[in-house]
Amino acid sequence: MADGSSPAESAVPLHRRVRSARPIAVYLFVLALVALVPAFVFSAILLQRNNEAQERVVETLITGNARSIVQAVDREINANITTLRVLATTPPLDPADYATFHGRVSEALSESGSYVYLIHSDYTSDLSTRVPLSEQHSTPIGDVATAKQAFDTREVAVSDAVFGRISQQWVVNILQPIFPPAHEPIILGFSRTASQLSMALLASRMPDGWHVALVDRKGVIIAASGEGGNTGDAFNLAPVNALGSTPGWRAIASDGIEYLVVAQQSLLTGWTLVAWADRDVVAQPLADAFWSLLAGGVLLAALVVLVVYGVSLQIGRSVHGLEADAKRLGAGQPVEARSFPIAEIETVSSALGDASRRRQAAETEVRFLMRELAHRSKNQMTVIAAMAKQTARGADTVPEFVSSFEKRIFGLARSTDLLLAHGVAGVDLKELLVSQIDPFCPIDGESVIVEGPPLRLNAQAAQILGMAAHELATNAVKYGAFAREGGRLRVTWQRVGEAVAFVWHESGSAPGAVTPRRGFGTTVLENMVGRSLGAEVKREVHERGIEWRFTIPLASLDPSDTLNGRSESESGA
Repeated sequence: MADGSSPAESAVPLHRRVRSARPIAVYLFVLALVALVPAFVFSAILLQRNNEAQERVVETLITGNARSIVQAVDREINANITTLRVLATTPPLDPADYATFHGRVSEALSESGSYVYLIHSDYTSDLSTRVPLSEQHSTPIGDVATAKQAFDTREVAVSDAVFGRISQQWVVNILQPIFPPAHEPIILGFSRTASQLSMALLASRMPDGWHVALVDRKGVIIAASGEGGNTGDAFNLAPVNALGSTPGWRAIASDGIEYLVVAQQSLLTGWTLVAWADRDVVAQPLADAFWSLLAGGVLLAALVVLVVYGVSLQIGRSVHGLEADAKRLGAGQPVEARSFPIAEIETVSSALGDASRRRQAAETEVRFLMRELAHRSKNQMTVIAAMAKQTARGADTVPEFVSSFEKRIFGLARSTDLLLAHGVAGVDLKELLVSQIDPFCPIDGESVIVEGPPLRLNAQAAQILGMAAHELATNAVKYGAFAREGGRLRVTWQRVGEAVAFVWHESGSAPGAVTPRRGFGTTVLENMVGRSLGAEVKREVHERGIEWRFTIPLASLDPSDTLNGRSESESGA
């Protein structure tokens, strides 16, 4: 195909090929999506991984806090047990010592919220620091099960939450059994308000949304922080005996809500510390981060859309500008390079401007050559007619006329070929001379020297000097340097001021006794070169041959004198 397309492409209708094109904005949007979507996916994966890591951190924190709370409660209970053991080392208590014992212990436990009392084997108590000594009397105790455990095991027993009949509060009892050698066994009891244990829960701060409750073995809340519940309430989140101690959190559903629960059981008391939170509270950071990412993504996408829209407008305007320039170039109108915000498009615009200038120059040259061709065609018709007349005058026979006339026609054709080949750049003088002399030159070519500085000729000068060289070469074959062996031809020229000195020098053979008759060649040399080019023509016959000298003004070779450079001495080359 002339346009380089394949037959399959040429078979596709133009409108279908045009419809397959897409605006550059589409490709920019696709590029933006290709860049943004993987980034968002990667960010979401990182966010998920980060949230999982944060959940592991929170889980470890909650588990550690629960364990530290249990340890803090155990330390307080151990401190109370230590107090009981110190008190148990005193001499055996009997009613005679109650006053001293009551006063000493009451003073030690004042404003502590804790009280000490005695329990006898019949599960009655007749001494308590909670009641003034004057109001003491024997009364049955309320927590018989714990007292029985202490007597049976002979070890310290810690009760669950008990509602005291005297204090009318929820309390916790710590019972130290004493078995004196000479007296009946008794129990030294230590009672403390359950709410006092809340301080241990509050000392270890949990993250927002987490609740903590200290639950006894029966599932009653001993102490709680925040919204964990009230002392004495039943713990309804899960059966406490099913929780035990968890290495981390576990999911438990209650009333249709899923909770994350951490449980730590005390080996000393059997109580269980439970920390729990709604799963949504734990998942809230991920949700917040997700919505933040989504909001940021929407804003970023909007920004990208605006940037893509702005860039596509800039590119679209630039491309439409190139389209208009291309249409002007196709219509033959001049196109100037324009500034564009995109360097590549500006480069294309510069290329279009250069192409426009070259086209304008080429069209100018073509129009000039067309006018010149028309003008020269008329001139050549005149020249050919003159050539025919002059050739006929110098020919004695028809074959001689035909041969001479053909040679002159061919010489004129060679000059015309050079003119058309170089156009307005002009014809190189040396190239012109060589083309005219070569057909007559001896085979070895060593007897001919053509030299001189570069010189360009306009159309008229090229035609005239071409015919002159042809006639001189013809005469050299007939009478001069090419007529016999040993002849030499030297053609030189040089710049002399505002003219060119041209010398045609033949040597190597004596001239004939009789000067050749005046023919077309002499007419060309003297009349056309002399008159048409305003040249000074001299002919000199010397001992070994003939020499022609022409002094031609530069203005005749090229009227504008823009194609011919100055001499080497003037130009400083």
